[in-house]
Amino acid sequence: MNRESWVKVCALDDIPAQGSRVLAREGGDIALFRTHDDQVFALLDRCPHKGGPLSQGMVHGRAVACPLHGWSIDLASGEAQAPDHGCARRFSARLENGAVWLAL
Repeated sequence: MNRESWVKVCALDDIPAQGSRVLAREGGDIALFRTHDDQVFALLDRCPHKGGPLSQGMVHGRAVACPLHGWSIDLASGEAQAPDHGCARRFSARLENGAVWLAL
C-alpha cells in the first residue's frame, strides 16, 4: 500500500526560474527545482557521486549540474547522465494553482 501523503511546501514563485530552493527536513534535505518552463522536480539534496549539494548546482533544461564535479543529474528520474552512473533519490512533485506539492 502506498502511504505517501501530499504536502504543500511553497509557492512556485518561491523557487527561482532555472533555480532551486531547499526544504530542510530530518532524514536529508530536499532540493526543489524549477525549469525555465515552470516544471517542478524534487531530489534528495545529495549528488550520488560525492554527496555534493545539488541545490547549489546550475539547472540546464531538465537536469542539474552538481557543483562539486559537474555530474549532470536528470531532474525527472534522479539518474546521472552518461558516462556517469548513480541515482539521487527522487520525490514526486506537482504544481497546482501556483503551489508546489510534494509526496512525502
